[in-house]
Formats: sequence, structure tokens, C-alpha cells
Amino acid sequence: MIVYFRLFDIEIDCLNAMTIAELKTEFEKELKGLYSSSEIKNIFYYVLSHLLEVSKLAILSHTDKEIDENLLKNIGPILLKLKKMMPVQYVLGKADFYDMVLEVNPSVLIPRPETEELADWIIKENKGKNISILDICTGSGCIALALKKNLPQSHLKAIDFSVKALEVAKANAKTYKLDIDFMEADALKLNQFIDSNQFDTIVSNPPYVTPDEKETMHDNVLLYEPHEALFVPGNDPLIFYKAIAEFAKGSNKTTVLYFEINESMGGELTVLLKKMGHSEIIVKKDINGKDRMLKCTYLC
Repeated sequence: MIVYFRLFDIEIDCLNAMTIAELKTEFEKELKGLYSSSEIKNIFYYVLSHLLEVSKLAILSHTDKEIDENLLKNIGPILLKLKKMMPVQYVLGKADFYDMVLEVNPSVLIPRPETEELADWIIKENKGKNISILDICTGSGCIALALKKNLPQSHLKAIDFSVKALEVAKANAKTYKLDIDFMEADALKLNQFIDSNQFDTIVSNPPYVTPDEKETMHDNVLLYEPHEALFVPGNDPLIFYKAIAEFAKGSNKTTVLYFEINESMGGELTVLLKKMGHSEIIVKKDINGKDRMLKCTYLC
């Protein structure tokens, strides 16, 4: 039996279908020059593990296994989008985050490993506690979802200024049956929407990339991810942290803040928070040794 499927403008015939190893070779050939060898491998395993709904280990253990004809028909359109530098998570509409598979699209940032590390830090420090948490700039809802799933006694409120982002976050919460209060609100005008006295803990992964950093960023980020969730004004790169820290000062109880941060701004942000009256400031490195997380406390 000959199976035909279209990759780009070429019809490829595969006698007796195609094995996993052969498909991997096809990915490497089609994406060569667009991504590094390691990136192509990661993309291939990501695509196949989601399409087959199996682990990467299972794929590696069965590279001689033939791929179903119906699944092969999906590969051409996927490679077309990858060829256009669309991030694989947007191509599939799925992103892995803290043992969950979340819906994502270009309305929200793709959850990063460092954001998982931030969520993990909060979870480990608050296990078994009954706390009220505000997640600012929630995007896909990844942080709020991970916290609610692993801190079920907590109350979660998550805000974003983007209606489309909130639609994604709500869909993800529904998938995992997690009770989170979502709200449209501007992170720079929090007092107009929310009473800071409601929360023991505030977490945020706000925009923090400066315009100067665009030159070092990959096209798949610049072309597809929402710029309003990425970039801050070059003349005020700490604008969101400043607004959130000021909002926390309005509380009449002690409030703990957790942030994801730009790796180059840990020192500057520490100075700012100290001047604003926050204390117990900890800057934490991610798995790659970069300053990516910060925790501080406002003692009322």
C-alpha cells in the first residue's frame, strides 16, 4: 500500500507508511537551517508525543514503529506552519506546564520553564496553607492553574487586561475543573478594580522585555507572541513592578509578592522595592543560573 501526503508543494510516497525514525529524518530535512539540530529534535518529539499522546521515552523506545496513515496526513500542515517559524505550541494549540497540557494561541504568551519554576517556588512555600492569591497578568492562566491545582485550599483571583487572553485562561480552568475568579483589569491601575486587602499573596509575570532586547530574540517569538505581554517602555522597564508593589502597600495586612523578572534587572528592582518599603527581598536563579525570580514582603 502506498500512502501519499503533501509536505509543502511536494507529494511524498511512503511504501507501507513511515516509521518514527523515518519521520524524524523528514523533520530534520525540512526544518534544517531554520532551527538548530537540538531544536528540531525537541520540536519533533513534542509534536509526536502530543499527536500520539505518549511520552518522549515511549517514542524513543519504538523508533521502528510505523505511524498510522491518518496521523501522517496531519504532519504536512504542521510542518508548513513550523516552516513559517510559528512556535510549535501555537501550531498544536497546546503547551505543557506543571503536569498540565494547556490551550494556547497567539493571544497569550507560551508558558516558559522559568515560569514553572516560579510556580513551584510558591507551591513549595505554601503547601497546606489557606491563602488568598492574586495573579496579575495571568495570560493563559498557567500560574493560577498550577497554584490552584496544587494549593486547593487557596482562593485564586487572576486578572489580565486582554479579553482574548482571559478566554484562554477560562477554558484552561474549565478543562481542569479549577475554581478561579478571572477578571479583566489593568495591571497599571489596580486600585480601580481590586481591594488589596483581599490578598495574602500576589504573583505576577508581567511584561519585562525592553525594546533593545528585540535584536537578540528569535523570529518565532517576535512574529507570533503578543508584544503587549512581552515589552515594556525602554525608559521605564520596571513600570509594572512599581505599580504592583505600590498596590500591595495599600493593604492593611502583611503581603508576600512573587515576580518573574528580567535577568538583567534583579539588582535595580531590589533597590526600587527597598525604597518603596518592601523587605525580605530574595532574588532566585532559574535552572540556567539566571536571575529570574524575586520574592519580597510588605509588612504593614
